Amino acid sequence: MTNPINSYLTRGAKSNAHAAFLKRHRTRNFVIRLVQIALFIAFILFWELGANYRLIDPLLFSQPSKIWAMFAEMLLKGNLHNHITVTVIETIVGFILGTVFGTAIAIAIWWSPFLSKVLDPYLVVLNGMPKVALGPTFIVAFGGGYGGIIAMAIAISIIITTIVVYTSFREVDSNLIKLAQTFGANQRQIFGKIVLPASFPTIISTLKVNVGLAWVGVIVGEFLVSKQGLGYLIIYGFQVFNLTLVFVSLFIIAICASLMYQGVAALESKLLKNRE
Repeated sequence: MTNPINSYLTRGAKSNAHAAFLKRHRTRNFVIRLVQIALFIAFILFWELGANYRLIDPLLFSQPSKIWAMFAEMLLKGNLHNHITVTVIETIVGFILGTVFGTAIAIAIWWSPFLSKVLDPYLVVLNGMPKVALGPTFIVAFGGGYGGIIAMAIAISIIITTIVVYTSFREVDSNLIKLAQTFGANQRQIFGKIVLPASFPTIISTLKVNVGLAWVGVIVGEFLVSKQGLGYLIIYGFQVFNLTLVFVSLFIIAICASLMYQGVAALESKLLKNRE
């Protein structure tokens, strides 16, 4: 017979250990965040002081105070809003379409082994090909407006999405599939009940990767043809040798990309929590 006093003491010890673990975890996260902030501040200070004392060339690398001043000035004058909106919309559309089309192709080639064997060498070639080099082709095919830029973003993300998601489908435990087949499950049921749920974390991870790929595609597309957007500002800044404008654009891209990544991470947490 279990001694109630011993059981109570055991639960109390476990509770204290858990509380201590949570405290250590919170402290560790706080220290990590503190170090991250300190490194960022140190980098900004070194950049600013280095430019002031000519340790680095301010004409080539600008400096944080000038970047911030130009950013605030352009923001107050309303010169940035349209450029940011255009680039963000293009990136979100390219991100969504690249992920959806890539996942759809992965499902199709998993569903049909014949199609998988036919497309396999083409996927290998397309994955190895630098998609940026195809930029002029997309511009000619889809026009020099939003279509060509979004097509560039899709092209950069769709192949890697297809390969990663399809590989995840193939790596699902074959014993589970055989067991489902033994009970008479058809291919649709196997995919919906076993393959897709098992590959869900990989699909979410692919979303995170596609955030960066979509931004690369859009910025490269804007380099080539756009007359508005953050990519256009970068190219214009280089043309007039206004590198402060270039750094302002890069600063905005970094913020927008980080916010987009955090949005995907929040979606991941919510979806995985709902699955539990």
